[in-house]
Amino acid sequence: MRYVRLDTPKPLSRIGLGTWQFGSREWGYGPDYERLAATIVRRAVELGVTLFDTAEVYGFGRSERLLGAALAADRDKVAVATKILPVLPVASVVQQRAVASAARLGVTSIDLYQVHQPNPVVSDQRTMRGMRALQDVGLVAEVGVSNYSLRRWQVAETALGRRVLSNQVRYSMLDRKPEEDLLRYAEQAGRLVIAYSPLAQGFLSGRYDANHPPVGAIRRANLYFLPENLERGSALIETLRQVAAAHDATPSQIALAYVLRHPNVVAIPGASSVEQMERNAAAAEIDLTEDEYAALVNAARAFRPVTGLAAIPQFVRSRVRG
Repeated sequence: MRYVRLDTPKPLSRIGLGTWQFGSREWGYGPDYERLAATIVRRAVELGVTLFDTAEVYGFGRSERLLGAALAADRDKVAVATKILPVLPVASVVQQRAVASAARLGVTSIDLYQVHQPNPVVSDQRTMRGMRALQDVGLVAEVGVSNYSLRRWQVAETALGRRVLSNQVRYSMLDRKPEEDLLRYAEQAGRLVIAYSPLAQGFLSGRYDANHPPVGAIRRANLYFLPENLERGSALIETLRQVAAAHDATPSQIALAYVLRHPNVVAIPGASSVEQMERNAAAAEIDLTEDEYAALVNAARAFRPVTGLAAIPQFVRSRVRG
């Protein structure tokens, strides 16, 4: 495993584990998954994974409980990140929700406490007042945000009066907006971009095609998995397979290596099995050549999915057939 070169209380692994699926049946992983989740977490720790991400809204708190129980014997080795759903993120609410999350996780201090989404009405000044109080009493070590623009990230940091260590955003070969400004800022300022959905919910794994669409409500609601988009993505998947063959790797591992090419990025893919966790962790060791990276960039840019209003008729038809 490789780790981010940042001054943090605990080392942060380049590959972490996202746990949205813990306690959330809509992923379609079946009733036995909650038992398996603990085994996946323990194996991740054995592989050197130190960053585990959850949120109070995942499974309505069940993800935090499952993750906390699975990490009970390893708390000194790992960094647990969770997120507040900012329905009314004024200072007092932020403090109350952090106490509740810490209780579910079974911890006395949250390693990274993040604002799950920017609130369009409540200012970051009010939210960060609560975060600062949590840091002052030791309940929160580091503060982060999620789904923030660069400007709002910087505003939040000014409001906190300390570093806002991270910004957790959707980032993959299909979702490259962070490359416009967030990655450069993170590297220059010594901050961190946490890439969620780095495999585009499995689209980049090469596991699915128009004849073999995914199951589970989460993926079925993702427009990338429309039959036409799966067909349009075949050239991109083929490029991933070609690069993977040169590294004796899988397309998923190459897609992870793509986002990890940037030094201040960590990826937090989920895992449906121990074997998938092992493959994800191994991706941290893959170094892409310049030519390989250029080929991936070109293939990603050439992918033109059907989105927006144009996708609605196909989405309806696919759901009716399903």
